[in-house]
Amino acid sequence: MKDTNSSSEHKKLFVEFPPVPTKDWEEKIHEDLKGADYDKKLVWNTGQGFAARPYYREEDLKDLQSLDVLPGEFPFIRGNGQNDNSWLIRQDIPVEDIPAANARALDILMKGVDSVGFILNEDRTYTYQDIDRLFRNIIAESIESNFICGRSSLNILTIILELVRHYNRNLDRIRGSVDFDPLGELMRTGNCLPSLEAALETGRQLIEKAILLPHFQVITVHGDLFRQAGASVAQELGFSLAAGVEYLTQLTERELSINKVAPHIRFRFAVGTDHFMEIAKLRTARFLWSAIVKAYGPSNDSVCKMNIQTVTSRWNMTFYDPYVNLLRTATESMSSILAGTGSHIVEPYNITLADQDETSERIARNQQLLLKEESYLDKVVDPAAGSYYIENLTRLLAEKAWELFLNVEEKCGFLEAFRKGFIQEQIKESSQERDMAIAQRKEILIGTNQYPHFLEKADPEVETRNLQPVWQKTIGAKAEPLASYRGSMAFEQLRCATDRYAERESRPKVFMLTWGNLTMRRARAQFACNFFACGGFGILDNIGFSTLEEGVAEAVRSRAGLVVFCSSDEEYAQIDEQAVLTLQRYAIPVLAGYPKELVEKMKERGIRHFIHVRSNVLETLKEFQKMLGVEK
Repeated sequence: MKDTNSSSEHKKLFVEFPPVPTKDWEEKIHEDLKGADYDKKLVWNTGQGFAARPYYREEDLKDLQSLDVLPGEFPFIRGNGQNDNSWLIRQDIPVEDIPAANARALDILMKGVDSVGFILNEDRTYTYQDIDRLFRNIIAESIESNFICGRSSLNILTIILELVRHYNRNLDRIRGSVDFDPLGELMRTGNCLPSLEAALETGRQLIEKAILLPHFQVITVHGDLFRQAGASVAQELGFSLAAGVEYLTQLTERELSINKVAPHIRFRFAVGTDHFMEIAKLRTARFLWSAIVKAYGPSNDSVCKMNIQTVTSRWNMTFYDPYVNLLRTATESMSSILAGTGSHIVEPYNITLADQDETSERIARNQQLLLKEESYLDKVVDPAAGSYYIENLTRLLAEKAWELFLNVEEKCGFLEAFRKGFIQEQIKESSQERDMAIAQRKEILIGTNQYPHFLEKADPEVETRNLQPVWQKTIGAKAEPLASYRGSMAFEQLRCATDRYAERESRPKVFMLTWGNLTMRRARAQFACNFFACGGFGILDNIGFSTLEEGVAEAVRSRAGLVVFCSSDEEYAQIDEQAVLTLQRYAIPVLAGYPKELVEKMKERGIRHFIHVRSNVLETLKEFQKMLGVEK
């Protein structure tokens, strides 16, 4: 019982410290910056079309909506659930042999999975007996059953209804989905077979049948397709919402009510490594979708809930040093779970190298089990609520995503915007910006464009299969399809070229000519080692030489194709023309750093190449490959 007489009920802690107003904080920050540009130093360019301030305070929450909303309440910004943050651990199984797929499903269900995705052949006509055998010894009410079956979705849903009736299952407890998505097929191939009109009619029939299964979604909006093409978080959100509205509009025009359509649509999002932005993304998605569905006049607010499935993003995964992918999928999973996903897939860490194997699948499952059973991330609903930073990030992201959504609507909706190439052009601009950020190491992919594994070598057979963008344009395409690729591919192709060259010739070597100032020579040598190792070059590092002449002599003896001067700017001034001429007979001299006052002098003495923090690492390495005779 509440003690109304308690004098400490509203007592503030640390009352001896007076509150500091924002004005005083800002004055102190400007003082510490000593004239440096505030925006350049402290304001974060998020890459989403808006900037984030270096800090937020309680006063920044005063104009935000829904701060007093509880979890499970409209507009569902805090999640769909009220009591916990439970989610389903999903794993997908390719179905080639039905008994084998059934055995595999039973195995993973015993190991902690509670959501299974069966990847079916959409060109095959499955029978009642096929699906019955696929579910042998599986109780449909105890798990979520998902079917990746494309154009076979109506047939599969019909069989599922027959099965649950035959086995007298409780229809209210059947959870799952078929991932019917004709707009997704348009995005992947530029076409929709047999026709979009026929596909939408199939969608109408799916919705009609699914009325009997209130927790079974039959249409999936694949937002992850945008992300795998290089879209930003805001674009993934805005364009996914536009695709969702296209389905709402098309299906309600076919005499279906919003109460029937909205609950049977599922959104699939790819989750990247930008931890707080990804948390804000799912919160924003629920908030905006609920507002959209509300405008259609549903009978109650529960119709406005967004059904979300998430998957770790392949765009962030790398071919080299694949164990780093484990760190990526761990942080991505945390973002997704803390934001309140419905179900989540962790891609195996080695998916860029080969087909999934038992070990990598086990690790992927256990990542989620650890987050649930040992980290207890399923216990607290919306732990980000009230965070000054995340609440404001949610607001900023909502504004940008909504702006993109309205731009699509102004172009007569998603279908027309995609056919005319507007969406593709927007994503292409974003992907080019991200590619440039990776090339310049403004966006870091550990093990690929920064801190690479020096001794790692590629398997040429695997490289041929996995280092090219996936582009599936079909004959008679009605629109330009989206190409799926990974951000690391350009660096991986570069390094694989060096690996192939090393199989025929000796691996190109880079000699670190270190002398002089201990601190500067080590710092610049480490920078140069990482720089060239990203291209697969052999690294010859050195502790340091007593004199420049000693270093030059050793560099010549090493027979390295590239020699990098590593020291302080003061020592660089002592590099004479004779030292450079001696090296040029055997190697290409390079300077680590870009001392502006010395650049012209260095060029006069024969040094034409400089590597530094503003270098385009990718293009610079390509240039050196060309000079050394390495094939692309």
